[in-house]
Amino acid sequence: MGNQIKDIELIVGIPSYMEADSIGFVTKQVDLGIQKYFAGKNAVIVNVDNNSEDNTKGAFLSTETKTPKKYITTPRGVRGKGNNFLNLFKFGKKHISTLKVVLVLDADLKSVTPEWVKYLAEPIFKGMDYALPRYSRHQFDGTITNHICYPLLYGLMGENIRQPIGGDFAFSPALMDHWLDQKWHPTTKLYGIDIFMTLNAVIGKFKICEVGLGAKIHKASAPKLGPMFTQVVTTFFEKVLSKKSDWIGMNNGDHARKPQFGLKTLDRPQQLFVNLRELKEKLRMEFKIREKLLKRYLSDYLYTSIKRMIEHDHYNMDILMWTQCVYQLLYSFDLGSKRVRSDIVEALKPLYFARSVTYDYQTWKYSIDYAEEAILDQAKAFSSQKPYFYGLYLDVAEKAFRKRECS
Repeated sequence: MGNQIKDIELIVGIPSYMEADSIGFVTKQVDLGIQKYFAGKNAVIVNVDNNSEDNTKGAFLSTETKTPKKYITTPRGVRGKGNNFLNLFKFGKKHISTLKVVLVLDADLKSVTPEWVKYLAEPIFKGMDYALPRYSRHQFDGTITNHICYPLLYGLMGENIRQPIGGDFAFSPALMDHWLDQKWHPTTKLYGIDIFMTLNAVIGKFKICEVGLGAKIHKASAPKLGPMFTQVVTTFFEKVLSKKSDWIGMNNGDHARKPQFGLKTLDRPQQLFVNLRELKEKLRMEFKIREKLLKRYLSDYLYTSIKRMIEHDHYNMDILMWTQCVYQLLYSFDLGSKRVRSDIVEALKPLYFARSVTYDYQTWKYSIDYAEEAILDQAKAFSSQKPYFYGLYLDVAEKAFRKRECS
C-alpha cells in the first residue's frame, strides 16, 4: 500500500486492540470526513493494531471506503497502545517529505462524525502542531485525567489543557519527528503514550490548540486500577521530573486557555454510572495492601486521616489533602530508586480511589457544569500548592545542612 499511493499529505490512524465490533463505524466516518472536507488531499487510513484475535483486521479492511487503507500490526504477543503509535509514527516518517497532517481517533468511538476529521485536521493545516480534543464527558469518565493529569499539568507547568490524554488528536510531522527522537520509557509503549505526547509537545514549545468535538461517547469506564493507571502515572512522573528545569521556579501566570477551534458549544455528555460500594471495597483492599508504603511516604497527618476515613467508611479526601498526597508521593518518586518508584505509584492507587469517591459524592447530583468547576478548582489548588511541593525539597536540604553544621 505504501508503494501504491504517493505523496501522502494526510494520515488518519486508528489504534486498536480487539475492536472488531466498532472499528468499521469509525473507519466509515473517517472516510466520509476525508471525502467531504479533504478530497483534494492524498490521504490514507491506517489501522495500527495489536494483532487482535477478534478479526479487527478483517473488520477494518472489509469496510468500504474511497480512501485507501493500510493495516499495520505489532508481532503476536506484543501489546500496548504506545507500540501502535510507534508503528504509526514510523509509517508517517516514510512519507515525511510530503506529509502535512496526522490525525488519530480511538477505535471504540460511537460519537465520531465526519466533522471530527475536519475540526482536528484544519488547525494543523493552518500551522498548529498539536490539536487536542475538548469534549463533554461525564464527571465519572476520565478520572485519571480529572484528578491527576489535568491538575498536575496546570499546577506544575501552568498549562491549561483539559484533555491531555483524550485519545483523539492531530499533529504535525515536525512534532511526530520530535516524539520519535525522545527517550521512550517502557510505559510509554503502553498506555503512557498519550501523556508522553502531550508533555513533550509542551516542553518542546510546540504550538498547541484545543478543538471542540461535542460529546465523547465510547466504552467509558469507572475509576480502575488496571495497567492504565500505573502506566500513565509512571510515564507522567518520569517525564515531568526529568524536565524540572523547565518548570521549577516558573511563574505559572494566568493559565490561559489554548487557541480554540471546532465547536464552540458542546453536547451533553453520555450517561455513566459508578458502583460506589464496589469502588469503596476496592479502595479498602488497596489500602490494606499498601498501608505500610503510605505510612512510609506520607506525613503522619495525611496517613492518619486516610486511615480514619477507611475505618469509619466516611470519605472526605478534599482538594487540599489530595494535592498534598500527590505532591508528597511525586517528591518521593523523584528521590527513589527504580523499585521504590514502582512502589510509590502503587501507593497512590488507594488515594486516587479515595479522591474519586469523594468527588463522586460531591458532584453526582449536579450538572456537568458544576462538576467542571470542581475540576478547575482542583487544578487551581495544585497551582497554589506548588510552593508546598518545593518546600519538601527545602526541608530535606535544611536538615542536611544542619547535620553538616553539627558534625
